[in-house]
Amino acid sequence: MVTITLQCPHCQSEKLVRNGRAPNGKQKYLCRSCQRQSREHPAPHAYSAERREEILRAYEERSSLRGLERTFGVSRQTVITWIKKGCHASGVG
Repeated sequence: MVTITLQCPHCQSEKLVRNGRAPNGKQKYLCRSCQRQSREHPAPHAYSAERREEILRAYEERSSLRGLERTFGVSRQTVITWIKKGCHASGVG
């Protein structure tokens, strides 16, 4: 039998316990040390930097948040978060 030891991506502790499943079917884990949740094999970013820049340029061209949601299929809350973080100004994801 092979034992795989998982580490918390936040605090690097090995005190992880299974904690249900994500909507996409991936296993979720809870860290007993820092009390934060994580998923197995998380995707680093849902949108590429180029895609984010394209959406934020459309927003700067006076497109509404609802219009961006319909056109690009991205959540309004996601765009709001990008605007608040200033991702479009620095060009960094």
